[in-house]
Amino acid sequence: MRTPGTPILRRTALTAAAGVLLAGCGGPAGQDGGRGGGDRGGTASRTAAPGASPTADPTRIPGVGDTLHARIPADSGQVVAVYGRGPDSADATVVLYTRRDGAWQRTRQWSGHNGKRGWTTDHRQGDRRSPVGVFTLSDAGGVLPDPGARLPYTADPAFAAPRSWSRSHWHDFDYVIAIDYNRVRGTSPLDPTRPQGQEKGGSIWLHLDHGSGTSGCVSLPRSGMEYLLRTVDPAQHPVVVMGDRAHLAA
Repeated sequence: MRTPGTPILRRTALTAAAGVLLAGCGGPAGQDGGRGGGDRGGTASRTAAPGASPTADPTRIPGVGDTLHARIPADSGQVVAVYGRGPDSADATVVLYTRRDGAWQRTRQWSGHNGKRGWTTDHRQGDRRSPVGVFTLSDAGGVLPDPGARLPYTADPAFAAPRSWSRSHWHDFDYVIAIDYNRVRGTSPLDPTRPQGQEKGGSIWLHLDHGSGTSGCVSLPRSGMEYLLRTVDPAQHPVVVMGDRAHLAA
């Protein structure tokens, strides 16, 4: 699904704001020179999903307790679950679940990263922690042309990370999916509007992994981002459920 070209005046405004927005997700404050990452050879991990057990309820997302489960929309058919290793850890596992006949099935799984300082239930600008919660997924974009995304996709060179950043970060925003935290749904991920105010942060995205923690976003391998862009369907009312294991299980 593609969106029409951005009007010239709006494109200019987005381009001017891009540097500030990118800093919110993976800018200089989040640089760590990390390299590597990926999904272990370019294929999804085949290990059991985090939180899974032989007696798990198939109508529930594994490892997600009552608090966050209640926030998953009843009509949602796709959930991207981000299982953080710990409250202060940057390591995470990203799993796509698809609901079929009332049961959630693990579709794909990748290794990834979250904020370099871990997780928080009260995200603030510059804290380098990812927000815990359930958020809708409405819009996508990136430096590269639309790879066949189902979400509305905005291709714009303004997504590009400044070349003053570490080389390992240069391709972070080749593809992004905006996480609907403190943003206006139905707009480009570059839209600078923050309904809850600047102090609550924003520009929290799914984006390409550079091998280590982010400034608050969630990162995963290129193959994972390409798969999500081609699979996450607005007709399925997709959401991301994200947090460290303890908060997810509460």
